Order: sequence, then structure tokens, then C-alpha cells
Amino acid sequence: MATKKSKLITALKAADAVQFGTFELSHGGTSDYYVDKYLFETEPRCLNLIASGFAERIGAEKPAGVALGAVPLVAATAMKAECPYVIVRKKAKEYGTGNRIEGRLTEDEEVVVIEDIATTGQSALDAVEALRDAGAVVNRVLVVVDREEGATEQLEAAGTELEALVTASELLDGS
Repeated sequence: MATKKSKLITALKAADAVQFGTFELSHGGTSDYYVDKYLFETEPRCLNLIASGFAERIGAEKPAGVALGAVPLVAATAMKAECPYVIVRKKAKEYGTGNRIEGRLTEDEEVVVIEDIATTGQSALDAVEALRDAGAVVNRVLVVVDREEGATEQLEAAGTELEALVTASELLDGS
């Protein structure tokens, strides 16, 4: 029987979420491969495997998804774990309540950030800082894919551990 990790890798590839060519990344660099989060987040088998993997790892922490990309991931994870979650916006909205954190969050609540792909880790770090500014305790970030391009080190410098369901090395092995 295949391991959970190998099942996820197979599902990501079957969803055509791993693509090869020349791609510009959000941080401005380029890469010869791309992991399309929208293809894996909108494919039920992938989403189910990801949510199950994250739900097994969250413990008593409240999951927090980074808008927009991690919202389906955190919602599916919260449903698997049967727990509430919050969403972290890139910036506070300029209308309505003006919240940057959506959902219920209490002072000193333990939160784990859920993110789709980590390259430099900046997006996850921004979410960690926003949650900490709101009074949460954040020590971990869970990602689907760690591209292994500095995210672990950047988050570690901020006192946060990065844990990936799969690494780029694992995902590309044998591709």
C-alpha cells in the first residue's frame, strides 16, 4: 500500500498541478517548474488528501488560512478536523468591519497557519505576524509543498517551524 505522501504526490501529478517550462514566481524569481495550486485545490481527490494530512497535524491549534490561496485548504481541513478556523487577509479590508483576521480569534489562542506553497515563506510569515499582532500564539506553518528555497530558514528566524506535506525534491523525484 502506498504511503500517504506518495498518494498525494501521485494525485498532484494526476491533476497536472506539476508543470514544466519557464515560470515567473510571485517573489519575482523564475523556475523551470511550477506547482499550480489552483489545479490541486479544485480537484476533490487532492483536496481530500491535503485536508486529511493537515487535519492529522493540527492538534489543538486553530487552523488559519492565508487568503486567497489557502482558503479552500483551511476550510476543508477544518471540516475534516471538525474545528473552527480563521482566514488571514493580505491587508485589512477597507469596508465593513475592516478586519484583517476573519473569524473568531481569542487572545493567546494557539494557531497554526495553513498555506499552499512555500518558496521564500514571506506570505506565511506575513500571516504569522498578523496573527501574533492580533494576540495569537503561532509556532507552526503547514504547507502542501515546500519548494525548498528559503522558507524554512526565514520562518525559523521568526520562531516558527515549517512543516510540509511534500517537498519539491520529493515531488520532482523521478519526474
